[in-house]
Amino acid sequence: MRIDYDGLTLEEESAAPEPYGQFHHWFDDAVRGGGLEPNAMVLATLDASGRPHQRTVLLKGVDEGGFTFFTNYSSAKADQIAATGGVSLLFGWHRQHRQVIVSGVAKRIPVEDSRHYFARRPRGSQLAAWASRQSRVLDGRDELDAAFAHAGERFTGEVPMPDGWGGFRVVPDAVEFWQGRANRLHDRLVYRREERGGWRVVRLAPLCGA
Repeated sequence: MRIDYDGLTLEEESAAPEPYGQFHHWFDDAVRGGGLEPNAMVLATLDASGRPHQRTVLLKGVDEGGFTFFTNYSSAKADQIAATGGVSLLFGWHRQHRQVIVSGVAKRIPVEDSRHYFARRPRGSQLAAWASRQSRVLDGRDELDAAFAHAGERFTGEVPMPDGWGGFRVVPDAVEFWQGRANRLHDRLVYRREERGGWRVVRLAPLCGA
């Protein structure tokens, strides 16, 4: 299976001066392009032994502070973040032949910010946060369904945010924007955070593989 990418380009002259502006530009293109869940991203972490783990999570906010997602703080991903801090995010927008790789450190966001987001979640999602002891072994699906039903009976009105649930913000030190080009001569621009603040943009040679 082979597709020759052509049409879109990524040039230094037209790129935003910082990664957040460039990300918003590409994200808006992905939304308009009709792709499925353009805010889906692969989160990569390392466990205490140095073994990598990946899973898809949803981006819930991005600003000059970083990229924010939410999870259970007792999950495997949260344990791995606590152990090492270092993470990578991968966005794949295949219709535009684009990807973005974010490398940085994940930090918990303030509790009040997590509560504000949790209050805006659909009720079913709120109850699921109470029902699921994320990454724990289950005896079967019935156990999960029963826990969800119990949460609905327990919280007939407003559903509070569980203890141990909240957001992480990934503060990047590098963000790479990859644009597929013809003949595998892809565009790769990387924004690297400088010690004195600001960003430096460099172009990398592509991997001209299969």
